[in-house]
Amino acid sequence: MSQSILDNRPALAKEVNDVAEVAGYLWQKGWAERNGGNITVNITDQVDDAIRAMPAIAEPVAIGLTLPNLKGCYFYCKGTNRRMRDLARWPMDNGSIIRILDDCAHYEIIADKNVKPTSELPSHLAVHNYLIGKGSNYKASVHTHPIELVAMSHNPKFLEKDVLTNILWSMIPETKAFCPRGLGIVPYMMPSTNELAEATIKTIDDNYDVVMWEKHGVFSVGENVLEAFDMIDVLVKSAIIYMDAKCMGFEPDGMSQEQMQAISKTFNLPK
Repeated sequence: MSQSILDNRPALAKEVNDVAEVAGYLWQKGWAERNGGNITVNITDQVDDAIRAMPAIAEPVAIGLTLPNLKGCYFYCKGTNRRMRDLARWPMDNGSIIRILDDCAHYEIIADKNVKPTSELPSHLAVHNYLIGKGSNYKASVHTHPIELVAMSHNPKFLEKDVLTNILWSMIPETKAFCPRGLGIVPYMMPSTNELAEATIKTIDDNYDVVMWEKHGVFSVGENVLEAFDMIDVLVKSAIIYMDAKCMGFEPDGMSQEQMQAISKTFNLPK
């Protein structure tokens, strides 16, 4: 039986297995059709000297960007054209661990197999570079296609600043408590472009952890992959409550601004 980089490394194995767990949730919820969605996790903290000495198993690849804060960093990445449902069962067959080279402009795959990372890797790495630069302890990024949130992004009035945030917050107290920065909005842009990455970073910098890409999906960052998933999950719960109320023929009242401010004060939330 071939060895894996995860063998005898329980902390690293947990990080990868958490990604596999989330990948399964994304598929089960219908948010990950075919090869839709991406996950990257900064695993540098779990890397030891033996991993640092491991040779590459493929030629270096240009990122397309120079990302100075990522020098010497390691990431677990979902593979390009790989399905979340397969990653959930076989994470090291459908994802790989990469090392950022010292020029901060190339990466190389070191384990377990030569699985080329997602085509949206430059966007994900640009966000990680930004997070490190601002001193954030966020390590995970998740991009997925939640049905209800994407549907709501087709309504232009919901795309005005914080309109959707306030609707979703007002549906159930837990949404504000567990996604306290709300939902940032990025107008439609071509997927996998540097422009989309720059717009996402700008929106995160505007104090959001979850960003809605109009008519496409969401991008979430968190301290770990489960936290990044949970924020999307609570937003979708609120979207479903809103839509169910509309289907029953009425506009839901939602909590008042005063009631939501009381939640912020009680839980010491940032907004």
